[in-house]
Amino acid sequence: MTPKTLSRFPARSVLAWWATLTGILWLASTAPGHRTPLAACAVSAALLVAVGEAGDWLRRRRTTHRGSRPPR
Repeated sequence: MTPKTLSRFPARSVLAWWATLTGILWLASTAPGHRTPLAACAVSAALLVAVGEAGDWLRRRRTTHRGSRPPR
């Protein structure tokens, strides 16, 4: 794989999570009988995906730094 194709995979993954989460939120909003606009669900999903990706980034950074410390 080239570096260009490798950089596209995370974007596809984030886009897939966002689209899936948007659909789930929109379908869940129809259950109680209150129709929430799709745009509102998309914004909420984007926020949830951003928080999740930031948490994943922090977790990876933390485990990387833990591994670089000398053993006691």
